[in-house]
Amino acid sequence: MTLSDLPLHGSAQVESVRDLHANDAIARRLKELGFVKGEDVRLVARGPIGGEPLLVQVGFTRFALRRTEAARIEISVKTPEAAA
Repeated sequence: MTLSDLPLHGSAQVESVRDLHANDAIARRLKELGFVKGEDVRLVARGPIGGEPLLVQVGFTRFALRRTEAARIEISVKTPEAAA
C-alpha cells in the first residue's frame, strides 16, 4: 500500500520510498524530510479539489504532498491491536 491510498485520518508506518530512476531527487528529498523505514505517518487532510494536496504528518511535522509524491512512499497500515 502507498501513502496516497491511506484513508483520511489513517495511521501507518513507512516501509520505503520508491526511486523511479537513478539519483531520483524527489525520493532523496522525501527521505531527507523523514519518510524513512519505521517512521509513523498519518494522513491529516486532503485538499478540496481532487483530494490534492495531501496533508501528511511525520512525527511532529506536517507536509503537503502531491498524490504522485505520496504514491512513492510504501507503508504498512497500523492495526488497532498493534497500537495497544
